[in-house]
Amino acid sequence: MRNLFSSPRKLGHKLGLGAAAVVGLLAFGSPAQAANPFELNFWLSGPRYDGRVAPCERALSVITDQFREKEATFWNSPLAITGFSRIHETAFRPWQSDNIPRRYCSGDVMLSDGKVRSVHFSILEDGGFGGISDMVSLSPGVEWCVTGLDRNWAYNPSCRAARP
Repeated sequence: MRNLFSSPRKLGHKLGLGAAAVVGLLAFGSPAQAANPFELNFWLSGPRYDGRVAPCERALSVITDQFREKEATFWNSPLAITGFSRIHETAFRPWQSDNIPRRYCSGDVMLSDGKVRSVHFSILEDGGFGGISDMVSLSPGVEWCVTGLDRNWAYNPSCRAARP
């Protein structure tokens, strides 16, 4: 029968030579250097927000569409928003100036079941996919909650987490 493996003595000799070569390369390599000023400032300039956030009324169609889709898809419900009233801004950039600019709004919604409920929502600057959002298509940059219909408890209790 043929021996497919070399003897342990030859194998140890080959491993020893390989290890010596690696140690030799590492010993004579150049030491690590700190980043130069160009490397420190390359694409690390920080957030640059202009505070250009759409007015509250701009998000109403997005909320209507997303509410209908959520109710039909996840809750198997025909419930839909039929109208808005008393929409007003409740806060604009309520925290430090380095945070993502948001406009917080509240109002009332009329639902297809005849009930009036309150709605709380926020509009984010650059809140789209990957931080890219234009002022026309706000769908990714709008977060909203209809009081009493937060069935997955994302903004509970009573949509408090959707307010400033």
